[in-house]
This record gives sequence, structure tokens and C-alpha cells, in this order.
Amino acid sequence: MRAINSEVDNKKRSLLIKELFGKTNSNFYIEPNIYFDYGYNIFLGDNFYANFNATLLDVYPIIFGENCMLGPNVQIYTATHPTEFQPRIEGKEYGKKVVIGNNVWIGGGSIILPGVTIGDNVVVGAGSVVTKSFGSNVVIGGNPAKVIKKL
Repeated sequence: MRAINSEVDNKKRSLLIKELFGKTNSNFYIEPNIYFDYGYNIFLGDNFYANFNATLLDVYPIIFGENCMLGPNVQIYTATHPTEFQPRIEGKEYGKKVVIGNNVWIGGGSIILPGVTIGDNVVVGAGSVVTKSFGSNVVIGGNPAKVIKKL
């Protein structure tokens, strides 16, 4: 992650990302800085773009479809912990996969929680907290996110 974030040559940065991520296609761009746990659990569809300071906590897979865009400071979490305090203080952790469909735009400052699936052709309004899954062809927003309009 440090090597990716410190590399100023875009071609070299892209090669580092291709080597580390689970899947990339030929056309993607990720602005610095990007933060992640492992990298190999991140799968990018074609025409992927992430603006500055993306946080992708990939203890479990994060799968992006084609033509996805992330605004600045988007956070996607797959890591979660038990709600009961005893297992949590014992260090228990687990993950839930996040799936983002095709043609999805996630607005700046949004947070996608573990286990969420977002359908195709969805716009997530800036600053949203997405706590549950949504189908295709909608604009969602708010905290917690809800459908604002159908497309």
C-alpha cells in the first residue's frame, strides 16, 4: 500500500495495483491515497475510477462491476465484529462480502457497510451511509440510505 501511494509514475502505480489486487482490467485509475487491508480481495470491473482517499477494508471480497466511480473519501467495509461485548473484546472479527453493480457512482464521503450489495445503474448520494442492499436503477442517499428516486 505504501509503495502504491508513494509512486508518482501513473504507469508504475497501475502495475503495482495490478500485481496486488484480486482482479483489474485494462482501464482503471485510482487517485492517491488508497487504503486497504490486503488488496487481493479487491476485484475491479473495467472503467473503474476512485477519487482521493478511498478506504477499502477488504478482509472479505469487494467486487466492483464495470463503469464504477467512487467520489473522494468513500469507505467500503467488509470487516465487522460481534455485537456481544465478550467475543468482541476477545478479538473476534469476521467479514461480509460487498458487491457493487455496473454503472454505479458512489458520492464523496459515503460509507458502504459489510454485506451490502448495490445493483446496477445506482447513484449513491454524497455522505450516505449504506446499511442494507439496494436493487438496480435507483438514487439512494441519507443515513441510513433510502431510495430517493427511481431511474
